[in-house]
Amino acid sequence: MHSSDVNKLKQYIEKIENLENDKAEIQEQISDVYSQAKSDGFDTKIMKKVVKLKKMRTEDRENEDLMLDTYMIALGLASSIGEEN
Repeated sequence: MHSSDVNKLKQYIEKIENLENDKAEIQEQISDVYSQAKSDGFDTKIMKKVVKLKKMRTEDRENEDLMLDTYMIALGLASSIGEEN
């Protein structure tokens, strides 16, 4: 490997390491926010689900909801629309 390639590689590795450190710090901050929310009485499991759903495109979220409903009905864990319990 040429010395210029070695230098580029080192730069990439250092940048990745710095970003990984930043990511760890941000993850710690996110955890702190969830802890604060929990202490205020919020359900953090549901909050995490909401965050995940908000990231999704509307179409993808609707498809996921439809599949979940279909599976729940098939397993007898929910009733289909219009069906009485």
